[in-house]
Amino acid sequence: MTSELDLAWRLRPAVPDDADPIAELRAIVLRPDLERLGLFDPTRVRRRFKTAFLPEHTSIVEVNGAFAGSIALRPAENGVWLEHFYLSPTTQGRGVGTAILHKVLTDEKVFRLNVLRDSPAQRLYERHNFTTYAQDPTDLWMIRTASRS
Repeated sequence: MTSELDLAWRLRPAVPDDADPIAELRAIVLRPDLERLGLFDPTRVRRRFKTAFLPEHTSIVEVNGAFAGSIALRPAENGVWLEHFYLSPTTQGRGVGTAILHKVLTDEKVFRLNVLRDSPAQRLYERHNFTTYAQDPTDLWMIRTASRS
């Protein structure tokens, strides 16, 4: 078993050519939860990402020099939207997601995101002080407020 210390990760700026690999990873990562919710459509899951992809706000996660995921931080009037945070199944559960969140989350900003209900990602965000402020049968909208210290 490889520990998180054996994983050398970095973030690099995304480019337009990253859209296809991210869309494929999104389909793989979201499939179990979308199937659980009765919503998995292999074409729609990829198309939905590609129509929303903004490379200028996206970083690619590389682990040991290879593509392993993505994260987008889209500025908004009332803070930052954390979007498209996907990690390959072989990277998940090994501390990389937590390390990335420690790097990108700042106390000076309000962060918002939406996540599929009851997904492992929901628990990750809750561990990083995100709380639910709205929900529907499929999604939760979560917020992490700025520190006022």
